[in-house]
Amino acid sequence: MKLASLKHGRDGKLVVVSNDLAWCADAGHIAPTLQAALDDWDRLSVDLENLSTDLEHEVIPRERFHEHDAASPLPRAYQWADGSAYVNHVALVRQARGAEMPESFWHDPLMYQGGSDGFLGPRDAIPLADESWGCDLEAEVVVVTGDVPMGASREEALAAIRLVGLTNDVSLRNLIPGELGKGFGFFQSKPASAFSPVFVTPEALGDWWRDGKLHRKLMVDLNGQPFGRAEAGEDMTFDFGMLVAHAAKTRALGAGTIVGSGTVSNRDADGGPGKPIAQGGVGYSCIAEVRTIETIGGGKPVTPFLKAGDTVRIWAEDDRHHPIFGVIEQVVGE
Repeated sequence: MKLASLKHGRDGKLVVVSNDLAWCADAGHIAPTLQAALDDWDRLSVDLENLSTDLEHEVIPRERFHEHDAASPLPRAYQWADGSAYVNHVALVRQARGAEMPESFWHDPLMYQGGSDGFLGPRDAIPLADESWGCDLEAEVVVVTGDVPMGASREEALAAIRLVGLTNDVSLRNLIPGELGKGFGFFQSKPASAFSPVFVTPEALGDWWRDGKLHRKLMVDLNGQPFGRAEAGEDMTFDFGMLVAHAAKTRALGAGTIVGSGTVSNRDADGGPGKPIAQGGVGYSCIAEVRTIETIGGGKPVTPFLKAGDTVRIWAEDDRHHPIFGVIEQVVGE
């Protein structure tokens, strides 16, 4: 089942979307918003699944689904917690600035709590008031949970995952060092994120979702050129069961909590840092990573951060090369 929110008020209007993303059906008679559906998932998901089946069989009223009309599936959320499951990415960034990586990073996930009071739609512009802030894309996989009890095990956390999607977790890289230097975490350096037009139930993903991981390539284009083709199911040190359980270690998570994977990152086949696509590698899911590799290899970064007018495109494909979650496509604004 694929769910989306059309732009309507602050929390959108819930629709069920066809598997090919061409059509949608109003789900308002079941739940007015996705958050309302998540609040009563055990009961309402059955009705939503039936509506999805009827949509596929073309036996109910339907209308064209246009991704430009979609908000993020949860236009705002009670909680947005972003992890760093691909430790390869963390290791490279720290290596570039000459910082030692603690051994604990390999068994204790990094996680921060991001702003969730308002997300960008999948085709909304990325606001950028000052290019000197170092605006970067971050292509990630996300999950949405139901209620998760405090102290949940990995297995309980996996069972609580209701939906899977993608995000562009925008970062302002040049503001990060100053904020982290204060010893109190991100705030100004993490503006609003955007999410894929649709979120998908794990059951609908079939074998693409197993062991708490999405086993598909995360496709990233920058200004129309291939930038990243990393395999989301590879080099993921912490699966989503582990990430959700980590978030719930000392507090319960409410239905509608979004948990992110952090930037998807693959090492090269020889175990070294990943290579650009033009050099036969799988590329990168953020600009910071290629800049770190340039710094390690040549002493300084070459690839610039995003500037006004740049276009970012993020998606994942099925076996027929059709987007599974729709496409995040954003132009950097001013």
